[in-house]
Amino acid sequence: MPAALLALAIGAFGIGTTEFVIMGLLPDVATDFGVSIPSAGLLISGYALGVVIGAPLLTAIGSKVSRKTVLIALMGVFIAGNLVSALAPSYGVLMTGRIVAALSHGAFFGVGSVVAASLVPKAKQASAIALMFTGLTVANVLGVPGGTALGQHFGWRSTFWAVTALGVVGLLGIVFLVPRQGTAEGPGLRTELAVFKNVQVWLALAMTALGFAGVFASFTYIAPMMTGVAGFSAGSVTWLLVLFGAGLVVGNLLGGKAADRSLMPSLYLILALLAAVLVAFVFTAHAKLPSAVTIALFGAAGFATVAPLQKRVMDKAKGAPALASAANIAAFNLGNAAGAYLGGLTIEHGLGYAAPNWVGAALAVSGLLVALVSGLLDRKDVTQPGERGGLHRPVELVGPVEELTDVRR
Repeated sequence: MPAALLALAIGAFGIGTTEFVIMGLLPDVATDFGVSIPSAGLLISGYALGVVIGAPLLTAIGSKVSRKTVLIALMGVFIAGNLVSALAPSYGVLMTGRIVAALSHGAFFGVGSVVAASLVPKAKQASAIALMFTGLTVANVLGVPGGTALGQHFGWRSTFWAVTALGVVGLLGIVFLVPRQGTAEGPGLRTELAVFKNVQVWLALAMTALGFAGVFASFTYIAPMMTGVAGFSAGSVTWLLVLFGAGLVVGNLLGGKAADRSLMPSLYLILALLAAVLVAFVFTAHAKLPSAVTIALFGAAGFATVAPLQKRVMDKAKGAPALASAANIAAFNLGNAAGAYLGGLTIEHGLGYAAPNWVGAALAVSGLLVALVSGLLDRKDVTQPGERGGLHRPVELVGPVEELTDVRR
């Protein structure tokens, strides 16, 4: 394994930790700044909106700069945002720090994937990208519970100091271990933008936003739900997050395999399962053992959507997928923001900490309905003569003329 992949994985671990760890720290942050739990929950929404802005914007800007330079700059932004969060004297400054850190999120994973693939032979590129994303997965299994425990014992600011230190380690690793990279090659910005004329790209983005809005409507308030409804102690939240992380690791792997076999049927099944788990969570949240089991199932169902949703966008933006891929990361986080906000509304209106699960279920069903519409359009394209994928589809030459010449020889 090239050492540079470890540096990228450390960066991914830090980014994943800072994104999700705030869920376990909401009660502490709310108490410290004298704000309500729903107001503290907007820190998740603020981060998500930062990703929505930063992912496509920095991806477009970075296309003309050395990839290594882009990664160094992105880690610098990430460190600065977490440093501001650790030192924040007020809720508003903490929100600013969260948004600054979030700007680097989407572009880091986009550019980092390209760099990871360039470090190994072509036959191992998918494994290299997966290894980088392992940092994000491990963040949910170890980083988030560990950061939660650290914050509960030494104050929530200690968690942001620890994440800042991780960012510094990742930055140094990129500086010294990642070889010099050229600028991005591929279709121009105009070609990348042209894929958004395809309605299927927008439907795929809508599936992503609605599906993850369903996840975050509930997950944002997991700490007060478990302590205030299920009856767990604050210290138990750490282990409950480990359960959630274990579930998402399993779900992520199963979702990827299912997408390789049959993409759209897998999406239908996973989104339906997510809605069912969230409905069940409304009732199981009132007892310790059932709620713990449901958390693991929730993690599995929620993150089983990731690979199929990402693949759907890439398939529909074939030929110019870079900006669409970044837009999908933005859609994930737009869903995070919307879900956290809508879930918080139920709490503000006195419906209780388990009520956000109803919102999550409704959002997941909405995502399923969009997926069904998209699938119907696929069938229409296949059966309509003269259209792409239809009965009279013209033969397309795939590959350059030189390759065809070599075959004739």
